[in-house]
Amino acid sequence: MSNVKLTVNGKAVSADVEDRTLLVNLLRDHLNLTGTHVGCDTSQCGACVVHIDGRAVKSCTVLVGQANGANITTIEGISKGEELHPMQAAFRDNHGLQCGYCTPGMIMSAIDIVHRYSGNLDEETVRQELEGNICRCTGYHNIVKSVLDAAGRMKVSQAAE
Repeated sequence: MSNVKLTVNGKAVSADVEDRTLLVNLLRDHLNLTGTHVGCDTSQCGACVVHIDGRAVKSCTVLVGQANGANITTIEGISKGEELHPMQAAFRDNHGLQCGYCTPGMIMSAIDIVHRYSGNLDEETVRQELEGNICRCTGYHNIVKSVLDAAGRMKVSQAAE
């Protein structure tokens, strides 16, 4: 057993966990943050994407000990109270989801993509960047549309801050 200290969605967290515990399991099983999904158990689907120190990472590939001291943001931590994050709003407005299982991971990956490209994206880039996230329902058209829409919204949001 090891004691780990993390900041999760802005809150300090300390937990005693087995050394083999995956970050996704700490989030879901110990902290009850169930928006981070386990989809494939092989790190192929991207349903478990969270941000570690501001970068998108598949949480099923990270041992909790590797994230010790890190700042973790999950899907539950991106909105401001009742106000959706611009990416969440864009997914809602552009029908970028159907069953919703992949949506948290898609949104977390998409936010990272927008940040890395400073919002300067085109359809081809978004499609290429989302290759690590699998959606079995939508065919990606509205997901890509959502990401491009959110890129503009995020620029406006950042300019207002």
